[in-house]
Amino acid sequence: MLNPQQRAAVEYTDGPLLVMAGAGSGKTRVISEKFAHLVERGLVPPGKVAAITFTNKAAREMRERVANRVKGEAADALSVCTFHALGLKFLQIEHARAGLRRGFSVLDADDSAGLVKELAGASVKSDKLFRLRSLLSRLKSDGLSPEEALDAARAPRELEAAQIYAAYQKRLAAFNAVDFDDLIRLPVAVLQRDQEARAAWRERIRYLLVDECQDTNAAQYAFLKLLAGERGAFTCVGDDDQSIYAWRGADPGNLDKLSADYPNLRVVKLEQNYRCAQRVLRAANALIAQNPHAYPKKLWSAHGDGERIRVLECRDAEHEAERVASQLMYLRDQHKLAWSDCAVLYRGNHQARPLEKAFQLNRIPYHLTGALGFLDRGEVKDLLAYLRLVANPDDDAAFLRVVNVPRREIGATTLEKLGELAQSKHLSLLRAAHSPTVLQQLAARPAAALAGFIDLIDALTHHAKHAKPADLVEETLKRTRYTEHIAHAARDPALQERKLGNVRELMDWFRAMDGGRVRAGDLAAQLALLNHADRDDGGDAVRMMTLHAAKGLEFRSVHIVGCEDGTLPHEGAIDEGRMDEERRLLYVGITRAKERLHLSYSVQGRRFGQTFRQKPSRFLDELPAAELRRDGADPEADAQARRDVAAAQLAKIAAMLG
Repeated sequence: MLNPQQRAAVEYTDGPLLVMAGAGSGKTRVISEKFAHLVERGLVPPGKVAAITFTNKAAREMRERVANRVKGEAADALSVCTFHALGLKFLQIEHARAGLRRGFSVLDADDSAGLVKELAGASVKSDKLFRLRSLLSRLKSDGLSPEEALDAARAPRELEAAQIYAAYQKRLAAFNAVDFDDLIRLPVAVLQRDQEARAAWRERIRYLLVDECQDTNAAQYAFLKLLAGERGAFTCVGDDDQSIYAWRGADPGNLDKLSADYPNLRVVKLEQNYRCAQRVLRAANALIAQNPHAYPKKLWSAHGDGERIRVLECRDAEHEAERVASQLMYLRDQHKLAWSDCAVLYRGNHQARPLEKAFQLNRIPYHLTGALGFLDRGEVKDLLAYLRLVANPDDDAAFLRVVNVPRREIGATTLEKLGELAQSKHLSLLRAAHSPTVLQQLAARPAAALAGFIDLIDALTHHAKHAKPADLVEETLKRTRYTEHIAHAARDPALQERKLGNVRELMDWFRAMDGGRVRAGDLAAQLALLNHADRDDGGDAVRMMTLHAAKGLEFRSVHIVGCEDGTLPHEGAIDEGRMDEERRLLYVGITRAKERLHLSYSVQGRRFGQTFRQKPSRFLDELPAAELRRDGADPEADAQARRDVAAAQLAKIAAMLG
């Protein structure tokens, strides 16, 4: 049941292929069908095909599609993972070539930020720290080594970032650790300089299926090219109209580079949309046509026109939130939509506050995507840090997190002294604490507490040699008396149960990921790659999220709030003339809507206690007027809409009282 363009993309295997897949055009199906085609025709052994995605959620969906399409060992043999997971696998195999020792750690975002802050100085302000971290990440995403970054630095802030980069990498080397950006940068460096490694990995991966190619940064694109080699045995799927991650280094120009790097590149366009009503697509097409295109597309759908797109004019953000809440109650009561069929999208997380208040007042259940994730919870990070330290005794970040958790009377002065001694002897903190000469230079009480901690880690390290990862978590809980620590730290019984539930869930994750063959440290590294978007436990609740987070999702009804100049498009983009990506961001939001779409703006804004006038987003004028129903354009229809909403609200109040 493939359409002609999808079939062409699946069946073409004579050279490199770029599939320009519009929103909702079935790209995941094309990738899974392509795998089936390669395997069933005997073109590539199943174990030598790798599919690369950008999220673990997308990887899971693709595995399920393949399992339904190809049965047995062929489905199990497919490697489906993110770029970073592939980089992690590469480094676990090629750690020596990358200058790492076995059992290296992967620092999470918090550990990385803490290290940058330490190197930049405790007095550095949060906004400067954010800029430094962004510059550091950009240098790595561009594939630059610390030495190359220093040579390339021109502006003072670039020089400062390059200097911190050099010190940062020295510290990581001492920790035997990498950060997320290193998971791509280091494999690229190995493949560029090592011909033997290149040949081995091109044999290991004989065909590449790459999803969301427009989101690749320079290092990821280099990784792809080095694996594919001159033969170009790959299918890249992408959509330049949905490239919305320039702020983290994504370059939609990589799609253009493919045609330059592979002159025999075949391009297939997928333009049939299986998600949206035609009216939504006509609006999306008109908007995105304002951007330049190397491969222009025009989406179409076999669905009907659907309702006109509502454009709501509101007094301020609070009034806007009230109107959104009223519309949601109307859709729930009159059109029988589930709460989870509806999404509210916005440019920035700060826009969620008035919406939350309105939803709480109207008892509308909601789920905030991007709120504190499971792997960000303190008890989960503590246990993962124990596992990291057991796997890698040079992981100073993990050592500092758990050395006093549960509390062991090891104070900041002791740790500072230990750090100085460790540095003077060129040892990690844990290895330094093993030294009797180091312990003798500390006060008796903290030295005894530190010795007890060392004995604990030694016992867990010994246990890890024979235990499965989930059993090691259980042993860690028992030896550290961590559950008693939770009971003491969280006096509220409900909070205690939530924390203990998170601990149990972590053990369940390890059992699910473990086959009895994987080391706990390796599983901890894999868990570090998971992100908020991989989990959505919201149940039947309205989804609230940023436009960036909404990519890849779909809902029967979508509200996009804050459609004002200065918000969408963002004021920074207006000042710098960066309209293309802001337009793509709205395009992504519009194409999330299957049936109904609402766009709203406020005429009055508030900042630093002062109110000011706002203009509707300039993008609203780029939408075809025939597809919109603006407030005030049809007074009779507006009046009926108000009556419908009021009736829905009254019905809800009556039900609450009844």
